[in-house]
Amino acid sequence: MLRRLAPPHMQPASFAFNAANAEWAKKEIAKYPSGRQASAVIALLWRGQEQEGWVTHPMIESVAQMLSMPFIRVLEVATFYTMFNLVPVGTYLVQVCTTTPCMLAGSDAVVEACKKHIHPHPHTVSADGKFSWMEVECLGACVNAPMLQIDKDFFEDLDGPATEKLLEDLRAGRAVKPGPQNARHTSEPLGGATTLTDPSLFDGSMIGRQKRGQNAATDAEGKAPTKAASDREAPVQKPPGAAT
Repeated sequence: MLRRLAPPHMQPASFAFNAANAEWAKKEIAKYPSGRQASAVIALLWRGQEQEGWVTHPMIESVAQMLSMPFIRVLEVATFYTMFNLVPVGTYLVQVCTTTPCMLAGSDAVVEACKKHIHPHPHTVSADGKFSWMEVECLGACVNAPMLQIDKDFFEDLDGPATEKLLEDLRAGRAVKPGPQNARHTSEPLGGATTLTDPSLFDGSMIGRQKRGQNAATDAEGKAPTKAASDREAPVQKPPGAAT
């Protein structure tokens, strides 16, 4: 997949880390020995993206200068890793998983909700600047498919209406809760847990139940081999006259 920086008319005039991030960058670069500062390139680009929302041409120039790297080397990193956004994004970047498990579970409806409430085309900021969306590969919650990621939060067990409500709530400034968007708790089966549901497994009442009213076996008795184990380890008896 060919990845390019946004065209010149979309690029800002300049880039600079804010005071806190600049101090952080100095400490990050200092982790590496002399001549190896380029090892911090991904970390600096990521922090720059967190600050600006996307990786810009001036940002790449600034990082290259900070790390004494040729511009093209930093550009190669930014365009290779798909975690770097090369075009402007909305306040909320919606990443919809459309890999096979999510697709089979109905991610098409999630995509349609994004087209309806954000923009018909991915990688395009909505008119109010609040959202942009894109399709991504597996986000690692296949048992809770379909799912999407918004910034650093994951929203699972979605369908079309649930996705629309999520986007409407975010647009209106209402609080949203990451995780499953139905009645499921984490990744347990729909309808609730089906195993390990007996409270006595966890309240301590099972302790000693099997030996209650009996003499507990001694340590030596517990370690003694059983008859079955002795039979397995006994030498094989060969019939008289058998070849050795």
